[in-house]
Amino acid sequence: MKKAVLILSLSLALSAFAQESSSSEAAAPTGAAPTSMTLPTEKVRTPTTVDLFCAGFIGKSVVSRGKFVAGGLESPFTTQFAQGEVVVLKGSGYEVGQEYSVVRELRDSNRYEMFPGQWSAVRAAGQPYAELARVQIVDTRNRMAVAQIKYSCDTVLPGDYVIPFTDKAAIEFHPAMKFDRFAPANGQVNGRIILAKDFDSELGNGAKVYLNIGASKGLKVGDYLKAVRSYAATAHDPVESLSFEAMSMEPTQKNPPAVDPNFFNRSSGPQIHIADMPRRAVGEIVILSTTPNTATGMVVFSLEPVLVGDRVELDQQ
Repeated sequence: MKKAVLILSLSLALSAFAQESSSSEAAAPTGAAPTSMTLPTEKVRTPTTVDLFCAGFIGKSVVSRGKFVAGGLESPFTTQFAQGEVVVLKGSGYEVGQEYSVVRELRDSNRYEMFPGQWSAVRAAGQPYAELARVQIVDTRNRMAVAQIKYSCDTVLPGDYVIPFTDKAAIEFHPAMKFDRFAPANGQVNGRIILAKDFDSELGNGAKVYLNIGASKGLKVGDYLKAVRSYAATAHDPVESLSFEAMSMEPTQKNPPAVDPNFFNRSSGPQIHIADMPRRAVGEIVILSTTPNTATGMVVFSLEPVLVGDRVELDQQ
């Protein structure tokens, strides 16, 4: 009996393996072989409550400058407030039980551009905001309202603005599938990563990114986009492009190649044209929220660091 069960288990395992292998081969697009390098299995990270409500965003005219945090229970001796504490809110129209989000207008004091034209692209998209906390109004009997911080992502400071709280839908689970690393452009909605949370530049799983495309282009919460990068983008980077000018350091090669006419390593050997090299997908991004012209996304899968400036394209899968 035990042998029969063992044989049956092995048969089922082999059958499942065969089905998985055949499905992997069937899933390979025409002109591509299903290898672990070209079509690796993508297992994404599902966004949590913290990811949804603490991601930040870029928007236009989202705050009323008449409503902001004026202080707390022990002001002026305490200037930073967290979950469970009370804050005093300037403004009118508050009602007991109402919930508000606390947001902060952001600026990057370094002002270093990760790609040419980054800051003009950010200005065109709107104002970057951090999402700090959710508060609930508990007292409106005085000239300023009193609220309690129900949930905090970061410390709240005097001068931070309050806007009406909007709930966010959970993101549907994404099953494991093949990630097409060298897929040509599919003609779908596409844009660019113009900024990242905390002004980071190199991003991995869980990082939040801000895109210059939004609901007006048909983008919606739960959509998945590929982050892609061309070799031409690397060639136009003032630092990264230096590697294209380096010699291969192999003295036995009779005619070393030359990379495009604009680089210094000219030779009589083969000519490499960077623009002809295939672009590569470096990661997967899920959309957490949108405005008409922008979107906030989260990196849920990456094969290498995703960079501010990388292009994004709606994933047809």
